[in-house]
Amino acid sequence: MSAAPPRALAPSHVSALLLAFDIARAWLRHAVLVIAVVAAILALADWLTRTRRVGPFTAFARFTRRWVSPMFAPMEGVVVRAGGRPSTAPWWTVVAIAVAALLLLAVLDLARGIALQVLTGIGRPSTIPAILIDWAFDVLELALLIRVLSSWFGRLRYSRWVRWTFPLTEWLLAPLRRVIPTIGMIDVTPIAAYFILVLLQTLVVRAFL
Repeated sequence: MSAAPPRALAPSHVSALLLAFDIARAWLRHAVLVIAVVAAILALADWLTRTRRVGPFTAFARFTRRWVSPMFAPMEGVVVRAGGRPSTAPWWTVVAIAVAALLLLAVLDLARGIALQVLTGIGRPSTIPAILIDWAFDVLELALLIRVLSSWFGRLRYSRWVRWTFPLTEWLLAPLRRVIPTIGMIDVTPIAAYFILVLLQTLVVRAFL
């Protein structure tokens, strides 16, 4: 969020609200770290068993097949349908957990920023246009991020959860594709589009403040 924090607003209830967000984020970061470490350990155990790096009849392998492997069954189905190897399902699960954790932290940061901006608008009504414009740019950047991430998962890009991002981003991506060449098989226009949006967001929002 690029809007500047309010100078006129500094009541105790505002500080308490922001402090609550900061405490929640700190606890969430610790919880995410613990979950990620545990998931990585379980993924390693399952991968060792699936790839027969350990004996299939050992106590470790039997325990893993009975208690650990079922945890990765949902991701295994997704990987197999996408044409991947079942043995990679544990690692894809770790990746999915990491991405979900990053998105959750980003949502919490966004909620904090929105709360601060709403309080800014209440205390300084003249900043409301800048806040609304800032939110509009945030939506465009989010749509661009979702579109890029969905392109990594094949059919996901055509789902109803992703289709809404196309009209919000194609107006910028289409002209960039005509002037920016690909690097091998990598389309770098989303990166350029993101930096353009961030630059425009900063300039436009500052103009309205």
